[in-house]
Amino acid sequence: MANTYTQIHIQFVFVTMYRMAFISENWEIRLFEYITSIIQNNKHKVLAINGTKDHIHVLIGLRPDQSISELAQMVKASSSKWINEEKLTKIKFYWQEGFGAFSYTKSDIEKVVKYIVNQKEHHKKNSFLEEYKNVLQKLEIDFDPKYIFHEPE
Repeated sequence: MANTYTQIHIQFVFVTMYRMAFISENWEIRLFEYITSIIQNNKHKVLAINGTKDHIHVLIGLRPDQSISELAQMVKASSSKWINEEKLTKIKFYWQEGFGAFSYTKSDIEKVVKYIVNQKEHHKKNSFLEEYKNVLQKLEIDFDPKYIFHEPE
C-alpha cells in the first residue's frame, strides 16, 4: 500500500488446551521455527518467540493488511495441524480457544523481547495464570475470570 506507514507491535499469547503440558523441549524449537515461517510468509516480522510446556509468546511487527484475528487463527490452525501430522504428542494437540494480543510502543520492545526470551526462568516463579491476569490488569484490560484460559470441567 503506497504512502502507508505503520509501526504496529503485537505480542500474541497462545495456550494449549486446558493448559496441558503438551509442548516438549525436544521439539519446541521446530514449533517456533514453524510458527515463525507462517508469520513471515504473511509478510510480518517476528521479533521474539518462546514459551513453556503450556503456552507460547510471539512478538511481531504487524503489517496492516491482515487482521490480528486472521493471523492468530492461521498460526493456531496450521501449527496444531503440523503437530498432529508429525505425531509430536501422544494425544491430539489443540490450542485453547481464543488468544491474547497486546500492543506495545517501540520503546517497550526491548523489555518485551527480554521477557519472552526468559519465559522458562520467569515461570519457575510465576504460574501462567498469575502472569496472564497480571498482564491483563497492568494493561487495564477488562476481563471476566470465567473466560480466562480454563481447565477441564
